[in-house]
Amino acid sequence: MATVPNLKAAPFDKDRRIEQLVLDLCTPDLREHALLQLSKKRENFQDLAPLLWNSFGTIAALLQLLQEIVSIYPVLSPPTLNPAQSNTVCNALALLQCVASHPETRMLFLNAHIPLYLYPFLNTTSKSKPVEYLRLTSLGVIGALVKVDDTKVISFLLSTEIIPLCLRTMEMGSELSKTVATFIVLKILLDDVGLEYICTTAERFFAVGRVLGNMVAAQVEQPSPRLLKHIIKCYRRLSDNLRACDALRSCLPDMLRDATFSNYLEDPSTLNWLQQLLHNVQGPRVAAMQAGGFDHMLVK
Repeated sequence: MATVPNLKAAPFDKDRRIEQLVLDLCTPDLREHALLQLSKKRENFQDLAPLLWNSFGTIAALLQLLQEIVSIYPVLSPPTLNPAQSNTVCNALALLQCVASHPETRMLFLNAHIPLYLYPFLNTTSKSKPVEYLRLTSLGVIGALVKVDDTKVISFLLSTEIIPLCLRTMEMGSELSKTVATFIVLKILLDDVGLEYICTTAERFFAVGRVLGNMVAAQVEQPSPRLLKHIIKCYRRLSDNLRACDALRSCLPDMLRDATFSNYLEDPSTLNWLQQLLHNVQGPRVAAMQAGGFDHMLVK
């Protein structure tokens, strides 16, 4: 007689395997394999974050993740990080991103100030691939935090000076890192607390404005529609603040006032953001005249 598979046992066995991998994080000889396997499986196991945080013995596992991260600090400056070290830490960061994304563990993650452990990877100026991989993965953790519109998250990030770290990446990171860092700044700006924070002092506003302006200029030679979309949205949100809007009248890049990027702005929502920006900064009449250069795009 053929054996009938026990379908009900399959999910249980899967959960047990995941639990064992989490416990393996505490064993030095098994940790690297466990990190790799858990980072691969995290998308298919919704309760991994609570398991990492709450289950018996897994506080020690979290401490091991942080130890993996801290152990890399000495090789950041001067940058002697090798790909194998980078991959191991990135797997640890991927699990932290899982914790940062989960509604049950997000605030616990913040209250433990775990994002601070990632900041050295955003503070380095090295452009080597292993370091860039760490930078991008760290930004992914911060990006997971800001995806959910939560003023508490924004306030925490502002209090820990995330803006200068994002600006540094926006200046010297890879295109993908720049895109994620700009997305984080955008999400901060979209929160009223974030907008007020950046526009409270001229120093903060012009620090952000200078980096955005340099990025716009760089888009002429190496255009990236996705990055340009985030840049335009940042400017548009800044224009909601009266003092910032006044300043933008003189410092908004000319390339956003004309049709320089008309061949790259195919997304109707981005075009609308740009037209709203011009409307706020230059008034409806001038904005309408300048928007003529994009009319053919809106017809699509």
